[in-house]
Amino acid sequence: MLSHSRIWKAIDLLAARNGLSASGLARRAGLDPTTFNKSKRASTDGRLRWPSTESISKILEATTTDLDTFITLVMSDRSPVPSRAIPVINLLEASAAFDEEGKPTGNKWDEVAFPDLPAETVFAVEISAERMMPIYRDGDIIICAQNVPVRRGDRVLVKTKSGELIGGTLKRKTMHSVDVAPFRHGLSDATFAVAETLWIARILWAAQ
Repeated sequence: MLSHSRIWKAIDLLAARNGLSASGLARRAGLDPTTFNKSKRASTDGRLRWPSTESISKILEATTTDLDTFITLVMSDRSPVPSRAIPVINLLEASAAFDEEGKPTGNKWDEVAFPDLPAETVFAVEISAERMMPIYRDGDIIICAQNVPVRRGDRVLVKTKSGELIGGTLKRKTMHSVDVAPFRHGLSDATFAVAETLWIARILWAAQ
């Protein structure tokens, strides 16, 4: 049965299958980002609101999903994986995208859905330069977490107080210094004084 709750659940499942929040799915389809917000699913007087056939058609086209697959999602008894919407930052803009405390700033970034995490600050970076080759390519999205333990061998982003943003593999971290091996072959290891480091974020996951 094509019930109200099943239709909306299918939209949420479709978003999750594509690594998006509901607002991210709407944005990808060229719709208003609030089109699929939970607040839009019922009126203030309790009347149920249904998504339009046009909006469904647009999200199917945007995700290259056929109608049969969408109906399968409608009839599925699975629930979407609990997730949180986190900001996606373009790599070329990332150095200037954090405040003096090291937290992401701005409210016009895109979003990507990711399984909820306990880390205080989680953000995504869209790779748009060759400096992360060959590990990450142009268009890849990496999920990073600040304020989590890091150890030798972890892939990390290091933000310095001077504004540098360096990605690489953590080789060593002491009370006084941080050594990082850049991803790009042929570059020398980078060493930073802990006092000059704003934060170290561990790369948790990548969409490639």
